Amino acid sequence: MSGTFVGMPAFPKAAHDAVRNTTLRANLKHATHTIRDKRARAVAELDDWALLREAGKQIKDHTLRHLDTYLVQLEEAVTAAGGIVHWAADADEANRIVTRLVKETGESEVVKVKSMATQEIGLNEALEEAGIAAYETDLAELIVQLGHDRPSHILVPAIHRNRGEIRDIFTKEMSQWGRPAPEGLTDTPAELAEAARLHLREKFLRAKVGISGANFMVAETGTLVVVESEGNGRMCLTLPETLISVVGIEKIVPTWRDLEVFLQTLPRSSTAERMNPYTSMWTGTTDTDGPQAFHLVLIDNGRTDTLADEVGRQALRCIRCSACLNVCPVYERAGGHAYGSVYPGPIGAILSPQLRGTASEIDASLPYASSLCGACYEVCPVAIDIPEVLVHLRERVVQGGPATRQGNRVVLKPAKGHAAERAAMRAAGWAFVHPGALRAGQRVASRTRRFHPRTLPGPGRAWSATRDLPQVPAEPFRDWWQRTHGKKESGK
Repeated sequence: MSGTFVGMPAFPKAAHDAVRNTTLRANLKHATHTIRDKRARAVAELDDWALLREAGKQIKDHTLRHLDTYLVQLEEAVTAAGGIVHWAADADEANRIVTRLVKETGESEVVKVKSMATQEIGLNEALEEAGIAAYETDLAELIVQLGHDRPSHILVPAIHRNRGEIRDIFTKEMSQWGRPAPEGLTDTPAELAEAARLHLREKFLRAKVGISGANFMVAETGTLVVVESEGNGRMCLTLPETLISVVGIEKIVPTWRDLEVFLQTLPRSSTAERMNPYTSMWTGTTDTDGPQAFHLVLIDNGRTDTLADEVGRQALRCIRCSACLNVCPVYERAGGHAYGSVYPGPIGAILSPQLRGTASEIDASLPYASSLCGACYEVCPVAIDIPEVLVHLRERVVQGGPATRQGNRVVLKPAKGHAAERAAMRAAGWAFVHPGALRAGQRVASRTRRFHPRTLPGPGRAWSATRDLPQVPAEPFRDWWQRTHGKKESGK
C-alpha cells in the first residue's frame, strides 16, 4: 500500500502538534458534532436498524468467506456485459494498468469521482508523472486538490477547512487549474458552490476519460454502484467516452437483494440521508449510451493478507460511511492528517496497519490511536468491533508473531520501543498465575501508597505524562471482602 503521507511522523507526534491548532479543533468539533447528531436522528427513524446492521455484517462475512467465488462470478458478468476486467496485486501494478489505459486513448487529462481506492494507491501522482492531469470533481476533493492539501476525513475530505479558508483557496488557485474564481467571491456556501460548479463544468464537457471507484459491485450482474450527493459522479460516469473504475476486491456483494440492505444503512450512517441524492449504477457498456469502453481494475494491495487474519479481517466489512470518525474523541481532537493515511480515524487505525503492515513507525503507532471507548463499534453499520481489532494489533506490535504479508506466512519481529511493555506484561502474567505473590504485592502497594509518585519513572513516564496515575486503595479488594463478608460466609 502506497498511501502513507510522505514525511508524516508517528501518530503521537502528529497528534501532539495537531491538538495545538485551535482553528483545526474548532472546525472538526463543529463538523463532527453536526454530522453525528443528524445521523442519530436518521437512524432513529428505523425500528429495524439493529436487524439491518446484523444483516449487513452477515452479508459481508459470507462474501469474504467466499470471495474467490464471487470475484470470478463478477469478472464473468462484467465481461459478458462488454467490460474488461484487470487484476492488480498492488498499488504499482494498478497504477501501471490505469496509466496505460489512459495513454491508449490518446488523452492527457481525466476527470475523477471521489475514490478512496485511487487515493490509497497514489493514482493522481502516478498519472502526473506520466504527463496526465487528473481533476478531482467532488467539491471537498477539489478543495483539497486546489489547496495542495491532503484529505482528512473519509466522507468530507476538507472537513478541516472553514469557509474563509476555502474562499482564499478558490481565489488563489482556481486560475492555475482552469476557470478562475469569480471576482469578489465571498465565503457564503452558495457562492462557493457556484464557483466550483462553473470551474468544473468545462472539465466535464471536455474530458474523454473518467476514473471512478465504486461503493459496491454486484456479482450476479456485474453492476457497479456509486452513491454521492453532488451530481459530479453522475457527470463523470456518463459523459466520458472511456470509464475506468478502480475498486478494492472487498467491495463486492453477491446479489441485488444484498445491495438493498446497504442502500439503507450507508446513506443514513454517512450523510444522515434516507437515500443518497445520486445513486448511479452501470453494467458494462451500451451502444450510444454512456461510455463506450469500460475497464474495471480490481486491486488487492494487502486485502488478502488482511483476509487471512481471523480477527483483523472484519475491517474488510467497512463500507466507508465514516460514522466511526464522527464519534471518535481522538479523531475530533487530532484530525485526519495525524493518521498518516487516506484512511483516518478508528477504521484507519485498524485498516492501514493491516494493508501496509506494522513495520513503519507510523503504522506501529496507529493501533494506539484510540481510547478504546467503543463508540466506533456502537455506530458501525456493519458491526466492526474496532476495539477488538485495535487490541489484537497492539499485541502484534508488541509481541510480533505469525502474520501474512504479500501472500506468505511470516513471523513478525516485535516493534522497537516496547521492551518495557513486554517485560511489564510478562510480570503481570506471572503474578496472575501466582495468587500468593499477587496478594502480597497488593498489600505492599496499599500500605506504601502515600509514598507513590504522581508520575511513573523511566519508560513509564511517556504513559503518565498525559494521564493521571490511579490511586491505590487503602486496602486490597480481597482484604476488604474478607473483612466485610468473610465471617458471614464462613458461618453458613
